[in-house]
Amino acid sequence: MPALLTYTQQPWTGTYSEIIDVRSPSEFAEDRIPGAINLPVLNDAERAEVGTIYKQVSPFTARKLGAALVSKNISQHLSQHFAAKDKDYYPLIYCWRGGQRSNSMALVLTQIGWRVTLLEGGYKTYRAYVQQQLESLPEQFTYQVLCGLTGSGKTYILDKMRQYGAQVLNLENLANHRGSLLGEEWQGKLSPQPSQKYFETLLLEQLEKFNFNQPVWVESESQKIGQVYLPQSLWRKMKQGNCIEIQLPIAARVQFLLKSYPHLVNHPDILKNKLNKLKSRCGGEKLSQWYKLIDAGKWNLFVQDILQFHYDPIYSQSMKRFFLEAEKVLSISDLLDSTIDNLIKSLLLNNLAVH
Repeated sequence: MPALLTYTQQPWTGTYSEIIDVRSPSEFAEDRIPGAINLPVLNDAERAEVGTIYKQVSPFTARKLGAALVSKNISQHLSQHFAAKDKDYYPLIYCWRGGQRSNSMALVLTQIGWRVTLLEGGYKTYRAYVQQQLESLPEQFTYQVLCGLTGSGKTYILDKMRQYGAQVLNLENLANHRGSLLGEEWQGKLSPQPSQKYFETLLLEQLEKFNFNQPVWVESESQKIGQVYLPQSLWRKMKQGNCIEIQLPIAARVQFLLKSYPHLVNHPDILKNKLNKLKSRCGGEKLSQWYKLIDAGKWNLFVQDILQFHYDPIYSQSMKRFFLEAEKVLSISDLLDSTIDNLIKSLLLNNLAVH
């Protein structure tokens, strides 16, 4: 009969029925192994309470309380989450350092008769792997950089390219941000970005799916997307990539942006609050002009003016500073599906995506 408890330092090489993160909800929210579920053996308040007693009273008293709380929580998980698992269930379990929290749950599950694998070193082992991989993996790909002024539909085009089989690294999607002052995502309300650590986890997960023999298509982002940063290795290699510039008439760009950011039209107070952060750059007079256009509902005029006065000059400066001159400029009249389909076919058939 095989041992019911095994250990690994490379969980990414195995296949498990489930990956269980037994850390507290806040630890799990900051970062976790892709696909993991959270079954905390101590919640945030309990973890804080045990830690305080450990420091202020005694380790022995803290361990007694911790054991009671862990037992209570594991009992709840057994009666709920694990109740329907069959005898072939085979989970991977980890905590922060591979210590008492993960061992406590593993002990109970093996006593039931399930095979369990523990991650040696816990989450810290996985985090070290992510950091190590992101130092070298991004440099093993070649990048095709899609560039173009704000509102040119770069992300939209890249999403369509993925449907044609191109390898697309959608950094804005991973960062949950569209890469500008107004770029926070909206899902009924402002949707938060992932932590820096979880962004890197998601980035590595995507890169590991790519073929080294095919180029990676990416948008001409800055190194900072909202509040998260690209790894130096990726940023350095992106700047060396071939640039293909999309040119779109400003009227079409305005319409595309209004369609893409309806929440800002519906919540002008949020928009004004964000624009206020541009006061030092654009001046109070220009800010006042934008507020008046917003109050009057003159959205086309507002979007066109902020593009021409603010976004276009900044984007052009950034491109000159960080990226190579475009090797090809493609002008399109609109972002209709038929136009984009023809554009993508032209890109791929002209061997810009295959080396």
